[in-house]
Amino acid sequence: MFNKLVIATGNKGKLREIQHILSPLQIEIIPQSALNVPECEEPFCTFIENALAKARHASKHTGLPALADDSGLCVDALQGAPGVLSARYAGKNSPNSLLTQDERNNDKLLLEMNNLSERHAHFYCVMVLVRHENDPEPIIAEGSWQGIILREYRGTDGFGYDPLFLDAKTEKTVAELPLEIKSRISHRGHAMAKLLQKLERLSHE
Repeated sequence: MFNKLVIATGNKGKLREIQHILSPLQIEIIPQSALNVPECEEPFCTFIENALAKARHASKHTGLPALADDSGLCVDALQGAPGVLSARYAGKNSPNSLLTQDERNNDKLLLEMNNLSERHAHFYCVMVLVRHENDPEPIIAEGSWQGIILREYRGTDGFGYDPLFLDAKTEKTVAELPLEIKSRISHRGHAMAKLLQKLERLSHE
């Protein structure tokens, strides 16, 4: 096993969730920004390809094991959109915009679904861990989270589409859930739990 791990994301919300989930492990968690890793392009149409590209990119620039997450919102009635484009669904944010990128993405989603009665959706996450840049056996885990898209914002916590995504079981939006609960039941939480199981098995081999 290793004692240091680079997290290949510049998203502060994702980083906070991943750090929270990995906190029980005796591993030093380092955000890629602390090591001046440049942003990695995400040119692929699948989550797994983008996650693998980001993990290899971070490992290449740091020489350390790297963990990357690629995740997004998939809406049934929109044929899986916004999908891998979730973070940039509304296009690149203008420096002069009064809205954040998340707000613009959410507003576009509400507009696209304005006349739709079918509002089922799921969050999807794939986690990829590489022990080095050319690792031929990356550790891969995935998770999903079922819910529906509301017609208006609810809640003030979280990031991304959290204020619009209503969890089917708790009947709360993700933006209304405490981090402890979100970390346990979310798509990222499910993927991380599976990843931790795989890491534990490896540590005993």
